Amino acid sequence: MSFSLATIALLSLASTTLGAPAALVFHPRAVNGTSNSTSTSTGTAKAAATTPTEFKGDGSAGAGWPTIDKWATYDTILANNQQILSSSCTQFQKDNNTPDEIKQIDSSVQSVAKSTGVDPRFILAVIMQESKGCVRVHDTISPDGTVRNPGLMQDHNGANSCADTAVPCPANTITGMIMDGTNGTIGITGGGDGLKQTLAQAANDKLVDAQATYVAARIYNSGSYTVGQDLGAGAATASYASDVANRLLGVAF
Repeated sequence: MSFSLATIALLSLASTTLGAPAALVFHPRAVNGTSNSTSTSTGTAKAAATTPTEFKGDGSAGAGWPTIDKWATYDTILANNQQILSSSCTQFQKDNNTPDEIKQIDSSVQSVAKSTGVDPRFILAVIMQESKGCVRVHDTISPDGTVRNPGLMQDHNGANSCADTAVPCPANTITGMIMDGTNGTIGITGGGDGLKQTLAQAANDKLVDAQATYVAARIYNSGSYTVGQDLGAGAATASYASDVANRLLGVAF
């Protein structure tokens, strides 16, 4: 995303906010913006990298993008982001996540990953990209006022949000936010695609492995992608796919 979370918080107050991740209705978004481990470990990371590398091109290994075998484990990504998860609501002038809420994010990511078949690392990376993992992140609205993007993944017209909820955010709402962003909200009037659908779009274009994930991230952010195009060209947030790739490597920022 091209705007910082702090900037988005200000934009939210002015009611100038996001659009949709879905390819069905294109509203550019502006938030923040392999081992499928099932461990719930939230240990402290050691010297986690905090400066992302800028990746350019079509997301392929030939263009210098990291392959899946270079990705960190789920536990490592989670551990590296513990400090951010514990403090990210401050920028929205909201109460920070409690330890139990962070544990629920972890549990929900893993349960949603299991039910949808989406890699939990990808889900967590998008959560960190969209909201820094703040369960009380504000809902945002597309410039034309037609699309609401709520929750941890700023999904398209989702039904779950704790933007106006006191501590704690209910466990079922945390799970719902993550399910809406991952499994999509097409069944909801005016809903749109989630990570599962954007991954399917990438697969339909004969893209596989890590490149398919990076393209899916781009589609989730901007709503469309032309195969072979630079993933930062013309996107709602030029660095979005590159940022997700860094988060998959375990970089915390």
